[in-house]
Amino acid sequence: MTEDQFTGACRTTRDFTVAVFVVAGGRVLLHRHRKLGKWLPPGGHIEPHELPDDAARREVWEESGLAIELVGDRGLQSDHPGQPVQLIVPAGIQLERISPGHEHIDLVYFARPRGDATTELPHPTEGFRWFSLDELNTTPVTEEVRDWCKRALRALPR
Repeated sequence: MTEDQFTGACRTTRDFTVAVFVVAGGRVLLHRHRKLGKWLPPGGHIEPHELPDDAARREVWEESGLAIELVGDRGLQSDHPGQPVQLIVPAGIQLERISPGHEHIDLVYFARPRGDATTELPHPTEGFRWFSLDELNTTPVTEEVRDWCKRALRALPR
């Protein structure tokens, strides 16, 4: 931990991360996290010098083998030469306590499989499963994950 320059108090360390709720055919993709034993969306740390959009696509690909397109608005809709590149605005940003003295600033994205991809994962990936809204209501997921899943399913109807 580092000392806060304004208060002199010890400050919590924080990492930027992504969580991606992929929706297809009225179902959302989750995986059973081995270490945590929880159903979670694909995601992970944003690497140094990596854009959040790229991190979201990379994490889903690395974890599931699924190519995705992020869904969401951009700050400005123009792409005039010389203007800043507009990234996808996350569906949400949340602060999650990981352990004492360490937190994740989690950029939450919604996505769908890219192109003509189906809900078939390109290679068998242990622990991944597509959930319908009804299945989410009977599966032991945290309220936070269930709420994000419901929001993603509403945002990306069939």
